[in-house]
Amino acid sequence: MTLVSEAVARYHKIVQSEPYIDLAWAESLQERLKAEKLSNRPISPVLRPHFLTMREYTVMAKAAEATFAAIDRVEQLALSHPALLARMQLLPAERMLAGVDPGYSSFTVTGLLDTSIHNGSLQFVGHTAETPAGVVYGDALADLFYDAAPVKEFRKKYKLSKVGGVKHLLHALLKAYKEFGGKQKKPQIAIVEFRQPFQSAEGSEYAPLAEFFTKEGCPTTVVSPDQLEYRNGVLRHGEFTIDLVYRRIKLQEFLFRFDLNHPLVRAYKERAICMVNSFRSELGTKKAIFDLLSDETVTARFPAAERKAIKEFIPWTRMVQAAKTTYRGHTVDLPDFVMKHRTKLVLKPNDNSSDLHSVRGAETDDIGWEKALRQAMRTPYVVQEVAEPSRAVFPLFQYGSLVMKEMVVDVHPHSFAGKVHGCSSWLSVPGSAGFSTLSGLAPTFLLEGK
Repeated sequence: MTLVSEAVARYHKIVQSEPYIDLAWAESLQERLKAEKLSNRPISPVLRPHFLTMREYTVMAKAAEATFAAIDRVEQLALSHPALLARMQLLPAERMLAGVDPGYSSFTVTGLLDTSIHNGSLQFVGHTAETPAGVVYGDALADLFYDAAPVKEFRKKYKLSKVGGVKHLLHALLKAYKEFGGKQKKPQIAIVEFRQPFQSAEGSEYAPLAEFFTKEGCPTTVVSPDQLEYRNGVLRHGEFTIDLVYRRIKLQEFLFRFDLNHPLVRAYKERAICMVNSFRSELGTKKAIFDLLSDETVTARFPAAERKAIKEFIPWTRMVQAAKTTYRGHTVDLPDFVMKHRTKLVLKPNDNSSDLHSVRGAETDDIGWEKALRQAMRTPYVVQEVAEPSRAVFPLFQYGSLVMKEMVVDVHPHSFAGKVHGCSSWLSVPGSAGFSTLSGLAPTFLLEGK
């Protein structure tokens, strides 16, 4: 029995025995979530943290840092080679904004990798050029769970360490601002997000982050794009002048609502603000980035450590098109190959902001797969070799009762200025492609025996 499986069995035994089985502690935890304004956030009703051993975390962090470096390198390569850039299927406005120098060298100041850890192996199956809610709420969840009654009992036998990241996020923002040439020692920050109708800034999921930045000496406000003004070379929200924008809006969604004359775009192009992440980072949000990474003709001259990470941790990925390609050294007809190897492949839309969905070959039949392939031939999609998802049983608090349920666990290592600091864990219901009240963040701890 591994350290994690032994610890999980021990924890489950604790929560299913006296005095914890009456769930008074779980109800108290829910009240604390409400008091901390976390109850309406993307948090799973989980009653157990997700555990990683120190070794698992160290291996993942090292592999992730090499992969983040390779992603940054392939983005730079694509920007300077039109043929590679064309493979990424950018919209004209995306391409134009990608050509604007943000004033600092890194393509992605903050980001995460979708990671599947299964039987001691790991695969990076996706990249997001943004910082997830897991950084903010993961820290808050870990603080709440660490002092929960059954976790205190559990800690008598095991050592738990938190994997916080909010301080590193602010450090990365300020580092980019300094390289940009920002004149303020403590810049004024705007967290720009799309807001639901009638939602106040206090109700934003980034309100706790704004509060933290402000406490650290950087006055911060949360605004929506339609609240921004740009005049006399200054971007502002009312009387609040903005030095640094922390962008929490997806570019395609922004372009759907606004044109390129928007105050945010004008201020960005004229270097009136430092924006993190820049519009250039949108290159990394495309699934096509994995097409380039897994193409050895593109990465042949990358540093050895990055090529090793790609080979070991990046699954084979190709943009779907009627073409010949290579698979493990063999030339194949791509559509024919996709049809014949349904069970080990997944089709994913190129854009995260798309209304289209991923289709896993093992979860559909030949007819459904053929239909999905036809769709993928018409709309930018990638086909990717499947990474076996990680599954684990968790106790969940549902309708006032404890329910044991198998969940899919995705781990997201967080990168700040190229270094991994912490990670978050996302739970989802197996086979569920849509919304589920059971899906959401789980607290994450590093586990050691005493």
